Amino acid sequence: MTKDEGSIPDEEWERFLRDAGAGTQDAPKEPSARARMVTRRLREEPGPPEGWRTYRPARRRRGMTWYAVGLFVAVALLVVSLMPGRVAGWFGGGDGGNTPLAAESERPDHPPATEAAVQRPTLEEPFRGSPAARWGDGMAAVHLPEARATGWMSEEEVARALGRSRDFLAASALDAGVLRGERPVKAIALLNPHQKDVQDYLSAAFREPGRENDPLLLFSRFAKTEVRLVGDVVKTQGRITYREGERGAVEVTADVTYVYPVVRAAAGSDEVARTIVRRETVMSWDDPEKVVIEPGTFSLTSYKVDTTNGGCSASTGYFTPAFGTDRTASGSGPEVDPYDRSTSMDAHMREAGDTECGTASRS
Repeated sequence: MTKDEGSIPDEEWERFLRDAGAGTQDAPKEPSARARMVTRRLREEPGPPEGWRTYRPARRRRGMTWYAVGLFVAVALLVVSLMPGRVAGWFGGGDGGNTPLAAESERPDHPPATEAAVQRPTLEEPFRGSPAARWGDGMAAVHLPEARATGWMSEEEVARALGRSRDFLAASALDAGVLRGERPVKAIALLNPHQKDVQDYLSAAFREPGRENDPLLLFSRFAKTEVRLVGDVVKTQGRITYREGERGAVEVTADVTYVYPVVRAAAGSDEVARTIVRRETVMSWDDPEKVVIEPGTFSLTSYKVDTTNGGCSASTGYFTPAFGTDRTASGSGPEVDPYDRSTSMDAHMREAGDTECGTASRS
């Protein structure tokens, strides 16, 4: 690692070289992405377009007697009387499913309800027929915890770190220019420039994207010549948490699902598809006395991504959602609900299996 004359004071640099050469225990260390995950799960629903767009007809059941029907109705009425709020939640709320959901302060205990009717997205209502219709807009829907003194940081410094972590999410997954395929300059500026493995990844990802160096692991990008977003709203659900990490660092974890409605770039296109991306990013706000880092930046500890309808072919550095008959391409592996946030990211990806292009239950 070479010295950066414009950013690290001479005294600090000389102390680092002296301590590192002497093998001192307290010598600042150059961080690495210790648990970087580069596995993607790109899933599309097999079958005809109607099924891919969330509608899955219920199986017809025969042989049900009138006695059984009466018993079922009685039990249902009892449940409604005892738990009216919970029952309303199963069907999207008592106002037709339009009640906005609060930000996710903790992991939900069940997946969102399946829509009761076929509701295809339109240009006017791109989230129609999706649980995301009740989610919040952008970063306003991502829960940010209360700051408290942690590790080497004071309460005020933790609050600043949480705010900058949120800024990174916005700059990497919501910025209008980045979504159109531009380089995520603001997001990259928040990454520790001395973290060599991450800088190598970034360099390769935008020069020659591939499976191991895919910019979509961290950033949401669409090729503007192929697709365009519908409107300027991205629906989100997720939360940010933090704890004390290694060497007293403040380790911030963001687990967020983003829903992007898109149409083909051609003029007059009106078929709306959705790309659903769930990312877990772990950011380490390191103590500069123990880690070589620039002020206002963080080191990446790990990053994982799970994508539905983002493309199943070789990586191009852009999401490539499918439309029309292209949606009939069969996936493989077990069926997974991309809106289910009741399991951890690790469990969610294990459920999806090891297939490169799995199967989503809805879009």
